[in-house]
Amino acid sequence: MTVARFEAQHAVQDARLVRRSREGDESAFARLYDRYARMVHGMLLARVPRPDVDDLTQDVFLIAWRKLDALKDPASFGGWLAAIVRNRANDFHRRAVPSLELPEHLEAQANSAAEAEAHAAIDLIRNLPEAYRETLVLRLVEGMTGPEIAERTGLTPASVRVNLHRGMKLLREKLEP
Repeated sequence: MTVARFEAQHAVQDARLVRRSREGDESAFARLYDRYARMVHGMLLARVPRPDVDDLTQDVFLIAWRKLDALKDPASFGGWLAAIVRNRANDFHRRAVPSLELPEHLEAQANSAAEAEAHAAIDLIRNLPEAYRETLVLRLVEGMTGPEIAERTGLTPASVRVNLHRGMKLLREKLEP
């Protein structure tokens, strides 16, 4: 996977892509998808069970496509999309059907030790306060930089730095024996 780095004018480019999408240019919306799919995936990974993340990622972009005309400031697409992600995750939990956990001897085994560790780390992150979950998953799982997280989610760079710092501190505390 290639990592998209945003230049300073990303909001201007987002606005142009939003306007073209509103005019029916599907390739412009595909470009928005490419720019924001990692953010959406990471935010959902911090909020909902892993098996549901991919489907919900598609749901978020479908909602965004359908409601694109409601976006007042096309340059704020990233923050608007982040709000859709949070709302969709909340809706998922409100509508979720209670499930039963499989007994340990029936659970699917991880393909590798690394995969098992990754799942354990995500589970630990999910138990952190909400403010830290998103930024940690976007940084540690999706590989986004602090400035990318700020640009795409609408958070200030200072908030992202604080959330990452405090979240990492809490995560280290949980990992210590």
